[in-house]
Amino acid sequence: MKKWKNALVLLAAFGTLAGCQMQDRAGEREMLQKDGNTINVSDRTEMYNKNGLPNGREGKMTNFGYVRHTKAEVTKNGKAAEIHAINREQLANIISSMAVQLPHVQDAAALVTDEEVMVAYQTDSKKRSQTADQVKRTALSVVPAYFHIYVADNPEIIKQLQSYSRFDSNTNNINQIMNQTIKEMKRYPQGGKAGRGTNANNEDPGEMDKELDVKNGPKSMMVD
Repeated sequence: MKKWKNALVLLAAFGTLAGCQMQDRAGEREMLQKDGNTINVSDRTEMYNKNGLPNGREGKMTNFGYVRHTKAEVTKNGKAAEIHAINREQLANIISSMAVQLPHVQDAAALVTDEEVMVAYQTDSKKRSQTADQVKRTALSVVPAYFHIYVADNPEIIKQLQSYSRFDSNTNNINQIMNQTIKEMKRYPQGGKAGRGTNANNEDPGEMDKELDVKNGPKSMMVD
């Protein structure tokens, strides 16, 4: 009788161990993509969840984000095989919704291009430069580091940015249009330096001047 009891205990232990192994393998299959290279612990949802909704199935607000890639997975013959596009409208939505939550900002509109963010807003702040800095840093917090940020506390420019919403990178004379708007927005407070080695608009020294020269052609060919 004692031998039978020992056998039953061993069978139960093996069953538990097998069950754990099956769960572990199922978990691995869930994390690993078909190619076996990418691991993404959290479910893929929107880049930013509205109202801070969690990505995890358990409903916790403390989930971390984790993704793993291998070079072979994202490159081909030493060159990038994956091209990641930025959802500009989604970024504009995030920036403008965060901006109106700042003190003294009642209205805000954001336009996101291929490398610029323009934010026009209405404010009753008496510390215009401080508010401009807050709005700018809000935009900087959600876009890649190479973006240039321009702000203006003039509600009339909101209408101007809205009229650009139907444009894209292939619109005729788009560079001239954007440069003129940037020049106008720079007349308003831009806040402090965006970072070490960059100016208030996150431009490197002389970067904007070089871009204007390239877009407008050699100065010797320009007509006064």
